[in-house]
Amino acid sequence: MLSWLAAAAAGLLAGFLQYGARRGARSGGAGARLAALALLRAGAVALLVALLLDAPLGGRRAPAPFAALDASASWRRGGDTSAYADAVAQLRAVRADSLFLTGDSARPAAPPPRPEDRASRVRPVVERALAAGRPLVLFTDGAVDDPESLAELPAGSRVQVVPPAPRPDVAVVGVEAPRAAVRGDTIEVRVALAAGARGAGAGAVALTLAGRPLASVALDALPAWAERTVATRVPVVVPDGATLLGVALSSAGDAESRNDSLATTIEVAPAAGAVLVSTSPDLDSRFATAVLRGALALPTRAYLRVAPGVWRVEGTLAPVAESEVRAAARGAPLLVLHGDTAVFGAPRQLSARGALALVAPPRASDGDFYATGAPPSPLAPALAGLPWDSLPPLDVSAAAPRGEWEGLETRRGRRLERRVAIAGSERPRRVVVVAASGFWRWQFRGGATADAFAALWGSVFDWLSAERSDVRAALPAEGVVRAGEAVRWRRGSAGDSVVLARLTRRGGGGVDSMMLDFRGGLSLAEGPPLDAGVYDVQVAGGTAVLVVNASREWLPRRPAVRSGAAGGSAPSGFGRGARSASWLYGVLLAALCVEWVLRRRAGMR
Repeated sequence: MLSWLAAAAAGLLAGFLQYGARRGARSGGAGARLAALALLRAGAVALLVALLLDAPLGGRRAPAPFAALDASASWRRGGDTSAYADAVAQLRAVRADSLFLTGDSARPAAPPPRPEDRASRVRPVVERALAAGRPLVLFTDGAVDDPESLAELPAGSRVQVVPPAPRPDVAVVGVEAPRAAVRGDTIEVRVALAAGARGAGAGAVALTLAGRPLASVALDALPAWAERTVATRVPVVVPDGATLLGVALSSAGDAESRNDSLATTIEVAPAAGAVLVSTSPDLDSRFATAVLRGALALPTRAYLRVAPGVWRVEGTLAPVAESEVRAAARGAPLLVLHGDTAVFGAPRQLSARGALALVAPPRASDGDFYATGAPPSPLAPALAGLPWDSLPPLDVSAAAPRGEWEGLETRRGRRLERRVAIAGSERPRRVVVVAASGFWRWQFRGGATADAFAALWGSVFDWLSAERSDVRAALPAEGVVRAGEAVRWRRGSAGDSVVLARLTRRGGGGVDSMMLDFRGGLSLAEGPPLDAGVYDVQVAGGTAVLVVNASREWLPRRPAVRSGAAGGSAPSGFGRGARSASWLYGVLLAALCVEWVLRRRAGMR
């Protein structure tokens, strides 16, 4: 309304300025002609301003909504697709402006006979609805990966959940095992299980290594949506190289077999690539050992002193002689001394050739020091994106470590006294000194701070072990990879910033190639998702094995959304504007033409 009032005011003002101030006859035919000309000029200018402002025509009305169908494979879990057929029937009854499928991506298409998407993402279709200013009607089974994005939908949107019929089901959700192990060692394997809406019957979890049976653990019946972790220790008695660790689940009445198995790889080595010796075992040493075995895939042995002169092997806690610990430390390619770094004498003389990490926690806390930055050093590229403002405090020694470079600086209260927590040197060999403790707080908090813990210790150990015998240009970064998810790769010890990886799928399927970009000092790169299977990977410097497991869509998940209204942000573009009415342009031109003819007849120019 305001735009039309502004247009009318502009038209009246233009008509008055053009004809209202003219002198001459004000009666008879001359006065009528001036009045007609003034009205024509006023109307033409008013229409022009209305078109410039795109003044609304008529009342505001709700536009036809977009309709979207979750096309993820989770509809087919348990083998019953009746819920999907019901959702498609309801979808076709909606009078929608456009129809989209969502899951792996958002795209306009008709509902497929079988949903095949390997993800349940709705963010892409939400963004399409926001861009068009239209409400969205979403049909889903409730298992959505990013339900929080639905809160951003325009007003008038709604979600229709069509849940599949509940069936007994239990799935292998994850497996935790060392990425690398020494032949003959005993490793701990932890298997995470989850049940569906109807629970699951009793069964068993079987583990295999290189196809050989390792162990079988009985499993009790599980109630609805229960989660359970099964842990067992198994010996590594297989040949050296990349070996497949498989987990298979059996349960009475289980309705979905595609989520009953999971596999990962373990690099088996004849000798330890890293040795950790701790005289004061704590969570820092425990989590650092996990980084060595996990992210870096280094075969690691750890020895813990639990009392003066009493040593244990980490994991099994089997007793070990101090002389054996000393011998292992002396011959380690990478030695990590934690606690009393002089337990076997001068540490730099104990291990004369291998890389050395000296982790010396302060004896007593001297206040809270917060990590505030990473000075220029070999660690800086990996630490550049850390969330410094949200990292928990550390205990930092007052005696600053010495080295050729400083890797981590801290400040009391984030702004006062400065202390260096990590320093390193490269000559005559690589040595890193860590004069702080409390990093475990980063790992405990989870999320971005846990990633910061892995980035810090991963960069330290990666720099120390850069000259190890493993010269492969890139390796899979995660132990468990699933179909439909981007594959993350860790940069190896090669100097190339762009790595070509060739993947051959076992059992046929040809050879696939991908370029991994580590430019800019990146230590991780992402490759495209792959289909489920076992792939032999060839990169510069050697080979590796990558296992891609079945999609997460087959795992039982609680519904993340409910039926009902969604969103609330104000939609746009509900009314029809003046620019969309072609007849207004004709009226404007006609008014200008008639005015020109009348002006000529009246002798005006």
